[in-house]
Amino acid sequence: MDELVYTYDKFAFRIPRSLRYSREDLWVRLEGERAVVGISDFLQQKAGDAAFVELAEVGTHLTAGERLGTLETIKATVVLPSPLTGTVLARNEALEEAPERVNQDPYGDGWLVELRPDDPQEVDRLLTAEAYRELLPAKVAER
Repeated sequence: MDELVYTYDKFAFRIPRSLRYSREDLWVRLEGERAVVGISDFLQQKAGDAAFVELAEVGTHLTAGERLGTLETIKATVVLPSPLTGTVLARNEALEEAPERVNQDPYGDGWLVELRPDDPQEVDRLLTAEAYRELLPAKVAER
């Protein structure tokens, strides 16, 4: 996988170049008319071990910024804002039984939902991997 890595102290955060990113640490991968959404490696490390993931129901129409779901960890409860405006087509039901997938494989088996974007070009307004990496030093400093 072609990716950037941002390293801070003993932490290394992977950032695949093929994805787009929101400022709120979610990623988007366009697959035809569908947009797969998940959390970044940075967010899964910052939030800690996932204990529970709650996701919007299939058929729900979300506006960008509206709550897509919630990630509960031992450390915190993180509200996950939708990076795009669109309709939820599928949710990763496997996370109900194994929420730790978001930690183990945030860019693969740990995906959250598939959306049908109202405007597929909205993805182009999200951050590139390079632009997202530039935000990480400030995000790490917030910790």
